[in-house]
Amino acid sequence: MTAFNQRAFDHKKYSPAPRVPAFNRQWPDRDLDRAPIWVSEDLRDGNQALLEPMSVAQKKRFWKQIVQVGIKEVMVGFPSASQPDYDFVRWLIEEDQIPEDVTIAVLVQCREHLIEKTFASLVGVKRAIIHLYNSTSTTQRERVFEMDRDGIIDIATSGARWVREHAERYPQVDWRFQYSPESFSSTELDFSLAICEAVMDVWQPTPDKKCILNLPNTVEVAGPHHHADQIEYFCQNISRRDSVIISVHTHNDRGGAVAAAELALLAGAERVEGTLLGNGERTGNMDIVTLAMNLYSQGIDPELDLSRPDEIIQVVTECTGIAMHPRHPWVGDMVYTAFSGSHQDAIRKSLRKQGDDEPWQVAYLPIDPRDIGRDYQAVIRVNSQSGKGGMAFLLERDYGISLPRWMMLALAPHVQAESERLSGELSSDAIRRLLFETFTRDAPLSLVDYRLSRGGNETLSVTLDDDGEALALEAGGNGAMSAFMNAWQQHSGQQVGIIDYSEHSLGGDSEANAIAFVQLNVDGQRVASVAEDSDTVSASLKAVIAGINLARELSGSRDSLSAMVESSES
Repeated sequence: MTAFNQRAFDHKKYSPAPRVPAFNRQWPDRDLDRAPIWVSEDLRDGNQALLEPMSVAQKKRFWKQIVQVGIKEVMVGFPSASQPDYDFVRWLIEEDQIPEDVTIAVLVQCREHLIEKTFASLVGVKRAIIHLYNSTSTTQRERVFEMDRDGIIDIATSGARWVREHAERYPQVDWRFQYSPESFSSTELDFSLAICEAVMDVWQPTPDKKCILNLPNTVEVAGPHHHADQIEYFCQNISRRDSVIISVHTHNDRGGAVAAAELALLAGAERVEGTLLGNGERTGNMDIVTLAMNLYSQGIDPELDLSRPDEIIQVVTECTGIAMHPRHPWVGDMVYTAFSGSHQDAIRKSLRKQGDDEPWQVAYLPIDPRDIGRDYQAVIRVNSQSGKGGMAFLLERDYGISLPRWMMLALAPHVQAESERLSGELSSDAIRRLLFETFTRDAPLSLVDYRLSRGGNETLSVTLDDDGEALALEAGGNGAMSAFMNAWQQHSGQQVGIIDYSEHSLGGDSEANAIAFVQLNVDGQRVASVAEDSDTVSASLKAVIAGINLARELSGSRDSLSAMVESSES
């Protein structure tokens, strides 16, 4: 490493986040048992994070999706700082677009003229949250505002008074007040407590008229456990706890936004702000869909309708212009897809045993994909890394073909070789085609007709075509296949015996009604074959004939190889 690189990538520039003071930590011993109050920040935090912010028309579309999901509190924008946001708020109110059980929130800084404009944007609203904030961290105080603690507290309390005074001018509105010590994650806990206490002194919340204290992980500077400690310490030390709703707003700088929010709920938070699919400043906001599905997978009702995630994905991607990763938690295109052979085998066996009236217990699938509008079509996909279980699952799912184990073993190398040749995955149609191309031959020997006479011993009369030569054979045996092999041995002198055999009917849209698999010993060589037809007898006879044809191919290949060796030696 060069001296320049050492200077450019130097961990010594950084310090760990300050430890939370010792306190009676309780959150590690708790379990979640209910959903939080969900707050969508898509139309504000998510919108300001876009290279091209949403138009009013896009925000209208997004709004309808948020309401449809079932989120009851929605941050709709920053009307004092953005004309499109102002116009959107007016559209919501004037066009009566806010359902009775939904509350909108608007963000505003601690400046009187901005607060006045914010209230003007809300004229006519029935209920709204005024979200006031100012920056509180040491870096912001000392390097941005160049103020001491008292100066920052004065900004917050002045804003709180202006909010209270303007709200008093509209007594018919159900106002709720929210305050954020912005950059809480990087603020000393004693100061976060002090400034929130000062704001509450202005607002005088009560158990019947609670205020919201939102504690944002504005920049994620430590692990989710550290954030949970911050939240629980704050909850234990804030006064008037019964008059306060503790809210969190986590960002994803370290990749832990969902985990930080989830642990914050254990630590005492009751309300969570985030965005659908996690769009937001820098690395993003907390992903509401992910956290809600985390709860759902633990048997907790998220109180949101996530049964149609593809609709959510479409609206989010089209309004934001941000594509979703195929491995996105819970709802990505490939989340419920298994290529690994051992995974596929475990999924296939688990699904067969899963009962409709028992808790979900399927290996590698934490939830039933059908719960969120996904079917099993993409659960198992076959590539060069896959095993026999995957191809068997696809054939059974799409064609009703149940492979016996020995046929799985015989087919697997051919599937793998074809996948490697294509450098990609194989569809169920391609696997079925490969099965019949490899293990079926209807020439030179083929079945023309047969008649089976049943008595004490069954007699089979069969007409064959052997490379253009008509053959009429007849023999008895213990069943049609036994009789056929007796007839063939008498005609050809070839020794044919059954090692294993399987047949079953086919359902679905298959043109054939039955399929048969047979493993033969033909003059000492083992051959696997398959055939399908209108009934099990015809399918079984054709499978035996296919095996005889394949044995001829193998014998011919060996004869050609021997001839080549003899020629080279001479």
